[in-house]
Amino acid sequence: MAEQTTSSIVISADPASVMAVISDFASYPVWAQGVKKAEPLPGNGTGSGRPEQVYFELDASPIKDAYTLRYHWDADQSVSWTLVEGRMLKAMDGAYELDARPDGSTEVTYRLAVDISIPMIGMLKRKAEKVIIDTALKGLKKRVESIDRP
Repeated sequence: MAEQTTSSIVISADPASVMAVISDFASYPVWAQGVKKAEPLPGNGTGSGRPEQVYFELDASPIKDAYTLRYHWDADQSVSWTLVEGRMLKAMDGAYELDARPDGSTEVTYRLAVDISIPMIGMLKRKAEKVIIDTALKGLKKRVESIDRP
């Protein structure tokens, strides 16, 4: 699964504030379009308090699935994930990479590669990934910038 789709957005917040929203899985149904449930699995947290595995229920046409992702956290710099199991999804590799900017904002780059069990032309798959990424980045930006910070 070498091909992946990438996009970036600038968020008016520091990397720690952005990562706090990314790691708050309980709030995903509020801001992440199509996510109906995001639940960290018990007994698999990292030393940072961030979960290692998260169960999701997704309803984002054409994909409706329940799946589990394994997360790898790098402080407030980046987080990557891989698919542990899913029904429709065969593979999902992704990452958020956070880059602090001199003006106090953060550039967030989202990389995603998805493989599903139904046949789909590569061009359509990339287009679907692009829609997922752009929607997620806009939702993340709106959520982070709407939270009151000290």
